[in-house]
Amino acid sequence: MKRDSIDFANEPVGSLFRQLLFPTLAGMLSIVVLNITDGAFVGHGVGSNGLAAINIAAPIFTFITGIGLMLGSGCSIVASIHLSKGNHKAADINVTQAFLAAIVIATIMSALILTNLEKTIRLFGSNDVLLPTAMAYLKWIAMFIPLNMLGVVGEFIIRLDGSPKYSMTCTVVAAGLNIFLDWLFIFPFGWGVEGAGLATGISFAVSGILVIIYMVFCPRTLHLYRLKTSLKSFRLSLRNVGYQVRLGFSSLLAEAAVSCFVIVGNYIFIKYLGETGVAAFSVACYCIPTAFMFANSITQSAQPIISFAYGISDWQRMKKARNVSVRAALLIGVAGFALLCFGAGPITRIFLSPEEEAFRLCTRGMPLFSVASVFICFNVVMIGYFQSIARPVRATVFTLLRGFLFVIPCFILLPKVFGVPGIWLALPLSEALTTVLILLNLADSPKLKKS
Repeated sequence: MKRDSIDFANEPVGSLFRQLLFPTLAGMLSIVVLNITDGAFVGHGVGSNGLAAINIAAPIFTFITGIGLMLGSGCSIVASIHLSKGNHKAADINVTQAFLAAIVIATIMSALILTNLEKTIRLFGSNDVLLPTAMAYLKWIAMFIPLNMLGVVGEFIIRLDGSPKYSMTCTVVAAGLNIFLDWLFIFPFGWGVEGAGLATGISFAVSGILVIIYMVFCPRTLHLYRLKTSLKSFRLSLRNVGYQVRLGFSSLLAEAAVSCFVIVGNYIFIKYLGETGVAAFSVACYCIPTAFMFANSITQSAQPIISFAYGISDWQRMKKARNVSVRAALLIGVAGFALLCFGAGPITRIFLSPEEEAFRLCTRGMPLFSVASVFICFNVVMIGYFQSIARPVRATVFTLLRGFLFVIPCFILLPKVFGVPGIWLALPLSEALTTVLILLNLADSPKLKKS
């Protein structure tokens, strides 16, 4: 089957992977630049407490994004398999159901957060000092959750539809606008962290609107489908969305794992080092997710190739796509480690003044923290592989291990053994343990090795 210039069935895997990866990577790079610029503007325009307040609110946004990734990846896998079998109608129905589910879930979450703003911020680890600033930031994020969710889900669908460059455009345009508005609202307007939240919210809206424009006016193969309103149709929709959720659940868990890591880290850093420690930790939280985002772009690029090959039972093609994605992940992971380890000082200076205590804490901890980069990239790509071949249980188990069952005990126990350096080593150790178990699982699984 051929859509646009992309032939998922016959084109060489390496060439196909590059066609999907470079636009996806460019879009992800724009988010990285946005995150770093956003942190730099807040750090120098508001101060270390501004960074700490955003770090308190960040897990909420991350979890919401995870729901979008869950629906987007699950729908993309299901639609890929239907398209590989020539069933375009079923693919269209699943796409439409994913969009509707995203709108309903996002609207409910937005309302819940806005009506319980202070309780939400305190639940995620804020103290009285950071509470007002964190609330000012989160309220704008919450208002734009529905459009953000549409943007996240839509980029998966657009990429599968054979338009990875348009998907990239959605991300790049939104990120560029966010950077400009960050500068405008924080410096000329003097709106501080609240301005940063508004800038992010507006960028969410733009991304969502671009997705709507594509799906309404210029889809290639995947189209929105007019669903029936009968009770039977509603039940079928729930069943289909449930299957999408099951396949994409590890994507939500991956984002929830990031949220969990930040929440637990905030609690531990406040306990040992106060607000200054959270400010230092926030710089690391701006940097290390870069490895996760790049690995996620590799996963998203390999996913339609692997899922399509799975749909037509081309095991050799699945293996090639998996190996290509793993090599790319390891390359990015090593590069990320080198950059964060040897460039800790200059990188921290982007966010904080060298005169601040948080600067000293961060430059000492970042080299330890950077080790996680290699393991994160490998783990994310392999979990994405299990998702793509409809092995949601494996993907979920490994995500639970890396994001919850390992990282929480590491955060609690390592500082007691190694002091403050142990806090920075919690993530590297939890990711390394997950990598070991994934490798052992592959070694003991002839079917997966064959595939």
